[in-house]
Amino acid sequence: MQRYVPRRKRKISNIPEVTLTPLIDTALTLLIIFMVTTPMIHNAIKVNLPRGSAREDAGLKQELVVFVDKDEKLYFNSKNISDEKELISELKEVVGKDHDKVVYLKADQAVRYGFVTELVDRMKVVGGISHVALSTRKA
Repeated sequence: MQRYVPRRKRKISNIPEVTLTPLIDTALTLLIIFMVTTPMIHNAIKVNLPRGSAREDAGLKQELVVFVDKDEKLYFNSKNISDEKELISELKEVVGKDHDKVVYLKADQAVRYGFVTELVDRMKVVGGISHVALSTRKA
């Protein structure tokens, strides 16, 4: 006679699956948002540059950029600056002990000529700045 031996129930362990589809969708959505908004952030300061045909940048990296909009408001590297004294102190801080730095001045064509020349003169006094380049758009 055979004995009845009860079988042990095997526990079937299911490995939980992590679906990556929502994660990938979210990552791609964020990537598209950043790709669209980044150019908008860089062009947030509206300056109507005068026309010119000379190219003086010669492929230099534009690290120090001063913007002057039509209302004579100052911006340094897209940061709002209250007055010229604060701009000069910011330039001194950024330049530090480096030599031969070039500052690019992007002034709206509606800004008074006297204001621009005074600003250029004050920026040239800062130690470490070799040139102040006036930016123009293609003629």
